Amino acid sequence: MTERPAQRTPNRQLAALIAEAGFSNAGLARRVDQLGLEHGLDLRYDKTSVTRWLRGQQPRGTTPALIAEVFTRRLGRRLSAQDLGLDACAPVYAGLEFAATPEEAVDIVGGLWRKDSGSHAELRKIAFTPAGLVVPSRDWLIGRADEKVARAEVPVRIPAQGRPATARVPVPLDPSRRRAPAAERGPGQKVTGGDLAALRSVGELFRSLDDRYGGGHARQALVRYLEHELEPMLRGTYGEQTGRRLFAAAADLTRLAGWTSYDIAAHGLAQRYFVQALRLAQAAGDRAYGSYVLVTMSRQAVYLGHGREAVQLARVAQQGVGTSAPPVVQTLLHAAEARAHGILGEVRACTASLVRAERALEAARPGDEVPHWARFFDEAQLADEFGHCHRDLQQFRAAAQYAERSLLLRAPVYARSRLFCRVVLATARLGLGELDRACQLAAEAAGQAAEMRSARAAEYVRDFERRLEPYRDAAPVRGYRDKVAALG
Repeated sequence: MTERPAQRTPNRQLAALIAEAGFSNAGLARRVDQLGLEHGLDLRYDKTSVTRWLRGQQPRGTTPALIAEVFTRRLGRRLSAQDLGLDACAPVYAGLEFAATPEEAVDIVGGLWRKDSGSHAELRKIAFTPAGLVVPSRDWLIGRADEKVARAEVPVRIPAQGRPATARVPVPLDPSRRRAPAAERGPGQKVTGGDLAALRSVGELFRSLDDRYGGGHARQALVRYLEHELEPMLRGTYGEQTGRRLFAAAADLTRLAGWTSYDIAAHGLAQRYFVQALRLAQAAGDRAYGSYVLVTMSRQAVYLGHGREAVQLARVAQQGVGTSAPPVVQTLLHAAEARAHGILGEVRACTASLVRAERALEAARPGDEVPHWARFFDEAQLADEFGHCHRDLQQFRAAAQYAERSLLLRAPVYARSRLFCRVVLATARLGLGELDRACQLAAEAAGQAAEMRSARAAEYVRDFERRLEPYRDAAPVRGYRDKVAALG
């Protein structure tokens, strides 16, 4: 006799929650599909799919986590896949949540670091989703700094050979989600000023590597550092002031992880890092840095062609800090809005934002206190922003003037930014009919891009090459292609 397959057990937990939520089978399937779209997933579930789940079939991949999120939103309480009688899975969709508490924020970003530092290649393939920008930016704008971030030690009595002994351990997070700290740091180890200084130095090191060689050179090393060094610190013990500074450092390094992910075209992953950096900045009580994260998100949206969302992000950043931010930060915020208007072809709005950015930078004084993360924004950077905007508006003479000025002023350490600006200048020269000069500039940029691990650098060069198509039979273009081919 042939052995009959084991019968599945009906999923009564899921059935009860469907009844509580008031979903039909078709309604649940539709909501799962919609949530999947928010996270860049093309799902095709229907009422038959839900019937199979109710009969005990386990959905695959990230679907259990998506189903749990649908019920969490509907019922207003956090539910896991296990609560629904489903198998746990790696929630690749996760990371776009704006956590309710600092503890939850640490859990979310820690999970992201661990998955990214492992072999979860699918994490780097997740699509960017404009819909995923709305809730985090709104929650940041209307939110306030967390009242308490400190993690204190508490005495715990441990009986030993008939007499009590006192040990000190940190107040635990959710025990089911805790992870043992790295071996280099003892359980609940106190975070020191030296730890914070080390985090700042690490940020400077990885920023320098990114600027010179592209995000792909050291991104993975940065993520491993976050997993093995920063996460244990966040789960250690610290007072209120140290805790705020720790969360500020965590926000900065997480934004940098997102920035390097963006540079290698892992756009969905970068988006998730930016959202978590925004939440960590809120825990730090650093409103200005939160605005910088939003500007970073706006720049990614510009790069991906989502101009309207980019404008909204830049404006939320401006609203979030008001007039309290230093002039250099105000410059940064207005320049980001200008770039967004530029790709939309909105000449008047773009020009108005550029004027505001220019006036803000003129208001800056040598003795002004400028956050370390905004010090890069100087006259060279503003000229670069002007050059990009005028290129996007097809105002090529102005684009060339500003790009040349930026290259004249920009320090060599900002190698990738100089490459971008050189391509902007090449595009402007092409628009002005200077084909020889355009190809010469672009060939220089292509040579630099070949030495970098930067998808953005390569894309800047490809964009110029697409603009060359109408001139493909011209001698300067053939010469350019020969030079690029020789790069290998």
